[in-house]
Amino acid sequence: QVQLVESGGGLVQAGGSLRLSCAASGMTGGFNVMGWYRQAPGKSRESVAYITSGGSTNYADFVKGRFTISRDNAKNTLYLQMNSLKPEDTAAYYCNAVVRWTMNYWGQGTQVTVSS
Repeated sequence: QVQLVESGGGLVQAGGSLRLSCAASGMTGGFNVMGWYRQAPGKSRESVAYITSGGSTNYADFVKGRFTISRDNAKNTLYLQMNSLKPEDTAAYYCNAVVRWTMNYWGQGTQVTVSS
């Protein structure tokens, strides 16, 4: 059974940095894509960044140059380094994993709040 557990959220001032972590377990067959999504109050969940099993990465335009997604395969952990944070980055951030191209897993989310 795949489990994803996020951590690292919190309150930070605009211009500051946070690093989110997503500890994955149960993915014995590996994964196809892992990524980060976010959802602000009253808004739809949106993709922030993702990384493929081959190491390719992709970023939403609104985080390019500020956020970096990475994965430590030895630790089965996904990261999101967030720099130059803006108040509009305030949201619940969710880890996602696609396995065997058919199974979609989500973590419970971690809150990021950026004060102006």
